[in-house]
Amino acid sequence: MGEKTVPILPCRTLRPVLDFYAALGFEVTFQQKSPHPYAVVERGGIQLHFFGMKRYEPAESFSTCCILTDDVDGLYGAFRAGLRAAYGRIPVRGLPRIGPLKDTSHGVRQFLVTDPGGNRLRVGQPTGRDPHHRPAPEETFARALHHASLFADSKDDPAGAAKIIDRVLLVEDEQPTPVQLLRLLVLRADVAGRLGDEGAAASALARAAALPLTAQERESVRDDLERLEELGTSGSADPGAFGRSKRTVVLDRPFSYP
Repeated sequence: MGEKTVPILPCRTLRPVLDFYAALGFEVTFQQKSPHPYAVVERGGIQLHFFGMKRYEPAESFSTCCILTDDVDGLYGAFRAGLRAAYGRIPVRGLPRIGPLKDTSHGVRQFLVTDPGGNRLRVGQPTGRDPHHRPAPEETFARALHHASLFADSKDDPAGAAKIIDRVLLVEDEQPTPVQLLRLLVLRADVAGRLGDEGAAASALARAAALPLTAQERESVRDDLERLEELGTSGSADPGAFGRSKRTVVLDRPFSYP
């Protein structure tokens, strides 16, 4: 006896969602307008169903699903190439968007994709047998990066991530390594863009781009450097962005790491 689980995800209208998945290499295998809007897209072993809701707000969506693959790097590259061809750039903020490829603290190498309906796909490849999050590092900057990444991705709280990074970069009696500083600045630019804080994003990107790194260091942060390039070329052209704020996060009291 065989079973299969298929997510059924909401959207306001089908067309922009179907166009987005077509850019990712999916095929529309079913579509209807009545008695209610409904469609199915497929790519390899991935099958996703969508239904239309008139009073649905994509920016407030919590819909998500997990996709496991044995080649997350290959799928990430294919998705990025498809998005670049369809949009003329890789969308990294607003709706739709694709996040960075990174190794998580719970033994999965993954990236996040958010479609025009606000549905988030967690696409990952297990790299270990223990699915629990590893304990946070004790070292100051590694610990900050650990928690900021959790806030930015797992908790979808870019403001919380920004606070953690801003606080640790104010530390005066310790200094991060060049690799740690690059990763912190790239993540800070990423969450600033999601918050609509273009000034903070530009500042973090400029600082990150100016960091001198050895060849060995550059290889160790290859994913972050790719994200740095994507964020730098995305600019301010972001017609799909939502919830923008021109407020810069400034801490007026110490922030305690969770």
